[in-house]
Amino acid sequence: EVQLVESGGGLVQPGESLRLSCAASGFPFDRNFMHWLRQAPGKGLEWVSNITPDGRNTWYADSVKGRFTISRDNAKNIVYLQLNSLTTEDTGIYYCAKDRTGVQRGQGTQVTVSS
Repeated sequence: EVQLVESGGGLVQPGESLRLSCAASGFPFDRNFMHWLRQAPGKGLEWVSNITPDGRNTWYADSVKGRFTISRDNAKNIVYLQLNSLTTEDTGIYYCAKDRTGVQRGQGTQVTVSS
């Protein structure tokens, strides 16, 4: 059974940082692209970033490029998302997923950016 468990969210002020983690199990983690998506209040699911199975290549949505960094540790079956220079527009629930559309995703972790 595929399990994805996100953690690391919280309440921060604009300009601050967070590091999200996603622990994966139930599938061959080191053979899968991994994705992060988010859902802002009242909006649909938005793809944020993904990373190749070997961790060498990454892609980002324009809205987060230069501020967020995705990485992975295949020995621990964990994918990370470093969030820097956060703004109120980054508020939402962040999910890790096996696919770009988020069909197979975790329960999410709440990120709230507010002054």
